[in-house]
Amino acid sequence: EVAKSNPSVEKPDVLVVNGHRIQCVKAARNPADLPWGKLGVEYVIESTGLFTQKTQAEGHIKGGAKKVVISAPASGGVKTIVMGVNEKEYDPATHHIVSNASCTTNCLAPLVHVLTKEGFGLETGLMTTIHSYTATQKTVDGVSMKDWRGGRAAAVNIIPSTTGAAKAVGEVIPATKGKLTGMSFRIPTPDVSVVDLTFTAKRDTSIKEIDAALKKASATYMKGILSFTDEELVSTD
Repeated sequence: EVAKSNPSVEKPDVLVVNGHRIQCVKAARNPADLPWGKLGVEYVIESTGLFTQKTQAEGHIKGGAKKVVISAPASGGVKTIVMGVNEKEYDPATHHIVSNASCTTNCLAPLVHVLTKEGFGLETGLMTTIHSYTATQKTVDGVSMKDWRGGRAAAVNIIPSTTGAAKAVGEVIPATKGKLTGMSFRIPTPDVSVVDLTFTAKRDTSIKEIDAALKKASATYMKGILSFTDEELVSTD
């Protein structure tokens, strides 16, 4: 049975759904102009993709928020946190603005974390992400400020691109800093991406041993972060 609701507007800036009053906030070009303090907002998720520099994200703090989580790679000395990998490094006394890194980094870092934790090590590595198109891409061929290829129509092209995920992994797992590189292919699918990691281990091993370690980790200390399957699945599964 699906619950039905009858949304109503109590005031111009309040939406009521099943008796629950939702305060609506008007958009502002400057995060500092948002009334977070007045509304009692403590945590802000900065997911616009526009305010990824620390000085920009600090606008939310000036607006009254206590903490800001940037849902993208950030710059300006922002601490990068990947759950299951380095969240214990979070210091609530100093880390008022943190980055949750990119989607690709959240896929790659847990995998590399297990490889290093279980003693396989990583001498060098190349990661390739087969990545769904994103909101910044064009529906038809057009101009891209970043690179020429980036302006091509997203739904009909495989577009080689860059990725900062490999570098970001070095920030959350210092032992791998400078050892990983990578590239990205933007493909014509709206959702589900893949990361392929090719690496040189620090000791002799086998795919059977690596699979066993990943499977064990997915059921223990990486449960809820990393999953393991040997089923013949495809992206829509």
